[in-house]
Amino acid sequence: MSTREERLLARVALSWLAEPGTRTVYRLVERMGPIATLELLLDGGAPDERLRAAVAARSAGGDARAVAADALARAGRLGARIICPEDDEWPTQLADLHRLRLPDASRRVDLETAPPLCFWIRGEWRLNEALERSVAVVGARAATPYGLHVATELGYGLADRDWTVVSGGAFGIDAAAHRGALTGGGVTVSVLACGVDRPYPMGNTALFDRIAETGLLISEWLPGADPLRPRFLIRNRVIAAGTLGTVLVEASARSGATQTMNRAIALGRHALVVPGPVTSAMSVGTHEMLREQPKARLVTGIAHVLDAVGRIGTDLAPPARGPDRPADVLDDEASLILETLPRRGAIGVDALAARAGVDIRVALRKLSMLEELRMVVRRDGGYVLGPPPDAVRKRGART
Repeated sequence: MSTREERLLARVALSWLAEPGTRTVYRLVERMGPIATLELLLDGGAPDERLRAAVAARSAGGDARAVAADALARAGRLGARIICPEDDEWPTQLADLHRLRLPDASRRVDLETAPPLCFWIRGEWRLNEALERSVAVVGARAATPYGLHVATELGYGLADRDWTVVSGGAFGIDAAAHRGALTGGGVTVSVLACGVDRPYPMGNTALFDRIAETGLLISEWLPGADPLRPRFLIRNRVIAAGTLGTVLVEASARSGATQTMNRAIALGRHALVVPGPVTSAMSVGTHEMLREQPKARLVTGIAHVLDAVGRIGTDLAPPARGPDRPADVLDDEASLILETLPRRGAIGVDALAARAGVDIRVALRKLSMLEELRMVVRRDGGYVLGPPPDAVRKRGART
């Protein structure tokens, strides 16, 4: 067995002995390397009691090295592969997790947020390239038709502009974003909270197969690992750290998606929130995020998202404005004369100039311009308003 294979085996064994994100394990691997760390833990030398207890409990169920070797063999049969930080396709931005500290953290999933030790992958894309230009789209499982529509449009729009869409593969917003990206012919990455051989939920199996064919399925857990509830919260840190920004589409008051947003904010990533109806329970979490987090930014579509995460001068959103009107090209005096014209009947130049408060020569000059624009029509009794633009177009079409 080569040195790389030994290190990889040790990393897999460590990710089985202790849940991903365990800071003590990460620090030991950084200082001693994975092989020495594994030997230390198996000898009962973990520096804290909780980790020693976890290692002892797992070791009672099997030999860590044998479990790791079996997982590697199983992955080979599945057509999956494994990568670690020493590999050139490892996303370097995940190292930011070592500095992730969440305010008022008390639960293990909020405290143990260290970078991953390794990833299991299904799909042909290099992970670092897939995540280089990526945006996460997350939200409620029990999404409303409004939320599903927005998530699908965002997924499609990002893919259409060569951005990778990252999400968690769950029902609702996650699945809608993935499907939008697939429809747009782009790359989408699903970050799983279980083994890559048993994506969860099972109802999205066909979706996961499509993602594996054209994008990536990734997980920190060994093949066969169960989708336990805490693991969804643990994996959220990867979604937040691996992308340039996270878009929250819908979220209830107690949604795991808001947890992903809090991690994105703590890491200095773009935190983007889609507002919803104030009467919707599925938008309570999004609106609270906008109220409570000064760094959260409201977005209403793909242009706003790209304006936040894109390159300066390339992905700027155009300012919101209404439809162009013919009168937009007029200067102040021409606009005043046009507004002064009576809605019905003709008016002479002298009377019009007096009503508008302009010199008669100015009135004649502006009326000539307005006549060329077909906004006014000269009659024997003076000038009248021209027909509406739509009526002019219809008349021209008939002729």
